Amino acid sequence: MHFSIPETEVRSDENGSTYVAYNIHVNGVLHCRVRYSQLLGLHEQIKKEYGNNVVPAFPPKKIFTLTPAEVDQRREQLEKYMQAVRQDPILGSSEVFNSFLRKAQQETQQIPTEEMQLEIYLSNGQKVKVNILTSDQTEDVLEAVASKLDLPDELVGYFSLFLVQERGDGGCTYVRKLQEFELPYVSITSLHSPDYRIVLRKSYWDTAYDSDVMDDRVGLNLLYAQTVSDIERGWILVNKEQHRQLKSLQEKGSKKEFIRLAQTLKYYGYIKFDPCITDFPEKGCHVIVGAGNNELNFHVKLPSEQMKEGSFKVTRMRCWRVTSSQVPVANGTANPSSSSKCDVKLELAFEYLMSKDRLQWVTITSPQAIMMSICLQSMVDELMVKKSGGSIKKMQKKRLNGTFQRSDSQQAVKSPPLLDSPDPSCEQVVKLSTKLSSVSLRGLSSSNSASDISGNDFHGNYAFEGIGDDDL
Repeated sequence: MHFSIPETEVRSDENGSTYVAYNIHVNGVLHCRVRYSQLLGLHEQIKKEYGNNVVPAFPPKKIFTLTPAEVDQRREQLEKYMQAVRQDPILGSSEVFNSFLRKAQQETQQIPTEEMQLEIYLSNGQKVKVNILTSDQTEDVLEAVASKLDLPDELVGYFSLFLVQERGDGGCTYVRKLQEFELPYVSITSLHSPDYRIVLRKSYWDTAYDSDVMDDRVGLNLLYAQTVSDIERGWILVNKEQHRQLKSLQEKGSKKEFIRLAQTLKYYGYIKFDPCITDFPEKGCHVIVGAGNNELNFHVKLPSEQMKEGSFKVTRMRCWRVTSSQVPVANGTANPSSSSKCDVKLELAFEYLMSKDRLQWVTITSPQAIMMSICLQSMVDELMVKKSGGSIKKMQKKRLNGTFQRSDSQQAVKSPPLLDSPDPSCEQVVKLSTKLSSVSLRGLSSSNSASDISGNDFHGNYAFEGIGDDDL
């Protein structure tokens, strides 16, 4: 998650006294407004809990009123402080830090704590209504949904809640995975738009975990509904013969066999992002990025209108970063003034091992850069857990009121309708693609190899063999 404090505001308290508020943005969107004294209180709490040696430096108090230049300097210092705390593996996941952000979010949006009904959607569009408190955090809401669907406790950790924006063309944009430091009801309400919804989706990448989910009736239905949805929206590529086989399995009600066949298809389990811009292999290239199978897949349109495709394995990424910048909106004028509104420009850049001794930075400019970064991090986390011999486990949390009470009223997962006829435009995209030999090509010659046309490749002296998941 990308934390920033791009701006300050002069506000008045209940006594009429003015103060400077620091606007904390997460992923370029306002999360909360806080005073310096509140952040100082957080700093003192963290120091008390973890000691002076762990906590990053905090900007000191000032005796006199700050000048505008000093306010801006403090803003930058507080931004660095928040970023440093969030990036620390211990502090960033601490309850001290996360509870501070949840409370500040609720206070900023001025939403009182009360019982409310929240709508959560499944991948097939089915709506699940859960009774929650407006102050319930992400894990509370996830457990409430699991209870409503009668999903076993041991499978809750296989799923997550995602903020999704529905588009006018019938598609959807995955904005982010809801985090532990936010309140889902407050997050969705503060957007003031019916285009946004919270969606339940599996949160793992390794298809081996599908077997655990499919052993349970509810888990099987959730995974089946998601798979059908991904095929319908074109995230999973299906040719005519595969489509015929899948529809036949649907008609027989063979959900497990349907999923197992889907597992063999290109881009099964991937999340696809909206079209964006990349500097690879050339600056200004339009690209559709997909995340899955421990890689970022690129479908690039070159300036010459030629389409090329390739993948970047997460095990060959030395590091990555997300940056944000304010881009002035000119409001129709040629020279945007300092008072003009600004859009947030997000970029994901990763350093990739192009050959045994050559690293290269690759940049993606996309409003979904944070979501891409979250996908990469979760892939690495999953690989590390697997390498250590572990497995996905439901995160346990101490509760003041004891164990979580499961709902008395359950809701069944509706079976999605039969697949529509395959979209010919999806096949055309694959037929246009040629292979990028300058990045890892695992998977490009799998089930849809007959539709791929090789030739006119990039320079081929960057073929990578022999580097696997152990080379993190």
